[in-house]
Amino acid sequence: MRAAVHYALAAVILSVYSARVCPFCAEVDISKRLLLFTVSLGTVFLLRKILLKYGFLGRKFISQLKRQIALDYVFFVLSALSVAIYNFYVYGFPVGSGLKILVGALTLGFYAAIDLGLERERIINHEIKQTGKDIDVTDDFMQLTTKIIIAATLNMLFMMLVVFLIIQRNFDLFSNNTESVSSIFTKKVLVETAFVVVIILIENINLIISHTTNLKLFFDIENNVLEAVANGDLNQKVVVSTNDEFGVMATYSNKMIEKLRERTEELQKTRDVTILSLASLAETRDNDTGVHILRTQRYIRELALFLKNNHRFSEYLSDETIELLYKSAPLHDIGKVGIRDAILLKNGKLTDEEFQEMKMHTVLGRDALLKAEMTIGYNSFLDIAKEIVYCHHEKWDGSGYPLGLKGENIPISGRLMALADVYDALITKRVYKDAFSHDVAKEIIIKGRGSHFDPDVTDAFIALERVFISIASTFRDEQ
Repeated sequence: MRAAVHYALAAVILSVYSARVCPFCAEVDISKRLLLFTVSLGTVFLLRKILLKYGFLGRKFISQLKRQIALDYVFFVLSALSVAIYNFYVYGFPVGSGLKILVGALTLGFYAAIDLGLERERIINHEIKQTGKDIDVTDDFMQLTTKIIIAATLNMLFMMLVVFLIIQRNFDLFSNNTESVSSIFTKKVLVETAFVVVIILIENINLIISHTTNLKLFFDIENNVLEAVANGDLNQKVVVSTNDEFGVMATYSNKMIEKLRERTEELQKTRDVTILSLASLAETRDNDTGVHILRTQRYIRELALFLKNNHRFSEYLSDETIELLYKSAPLHDIGKVGIRDAILLKNGKLTDEEFQEMKMHTVLGRDALLKAEMTIGYNSFLDIAKEIVYCHHEKWDGSGYPLGLKGENIPISGRLMALADVYDALITKRVYKDAFSHDVAKEIIIKGRGSHFDPDVTDAFIALERVFISIASTFRDEQ
């Protein structure tokens, strides 16, 4: 559609322009001139459509823009040459008449080719978004400043040349007429010059709008990706759709994002390994196996995913928070490293004094994470980990420890961990008890609904019963 408008307007403008710069063309009726330019430009426009349909621009994005500009410019020139040749043989117009028409076609072709080239840039950008195949930026591209200088120079040159041709044509007409030559000549030149200036002004405004549209497109893509990366989304990529400074900028942005992703993944792996190592060390002191932490972190993730659609939990349980819950869960009993072996390994029921000391593992774990937070500053991972470590023994009715929190005052992370930890403790053999069956554990948890556990968390456990059994079976303790 954009190309059709350019070619159609060119037919109208050239039919008017030709009479303003060439006295021979002025003798031909305007309808005939319009028909001639319409046929000429219409023919090359149809040829253009055929060439584009059958892949004239090629498969390589990097060469499509140059071919697009060259194709339209050549077709404008060919259309002008065909008109000039027709006038030469049919009307006997001199070669100079054809050259003047050619100047007009070169001027309009210049604007049309650049504008349609800018449109091609937008098309390429869209196709690359769809296919994901970026342009490989080379070092031989023309700089944007050079393009602007060349375009501005040609723009002024064409405008001056057209105005000169108008002045020359009118000067020749009035050179032999001495009566009121000055006033008539001046008025006519001003009117026809104004016509040219208006056309060129409109073309320039169109180019400015088209070019700024492309600039906005490229800057928006770059800024949106960088904003997403700044917010922690490293799975972003800037579309590389031009072989210029914007392509270089996009290429280096993608390399930077890739390096950040690699470093972040390396740090996350290091963090996860460290967490599992510390958690496993804590579990060995409690006669538990490392498999306990693998099971509990999967229980808590399944509960969180299920409750994500519950209105009481949906605001808190974002995808990021669920992932942090999964990563933090293994640390829930890390404070046990500070509890004496005589208590941790006691084969029997703890005395009241011993149980009070055992309760301190929640405080010891929380304090250890607080020290870490003081060193590295606030961290969402450590914040959730502190809640899990400190609150996973709180009970819904307020009878838990260490703070005796009740109901909604217990952090959601602590409520989820409470059920996951109790369930796994029930189905696992300990020094002071044998393992309970799933059905017995289930019955105990249901009895604790509304007293020990959040009712909605309990209901989620019941709905996920088969999933819990599967996790327990997959991550079974070694016999």
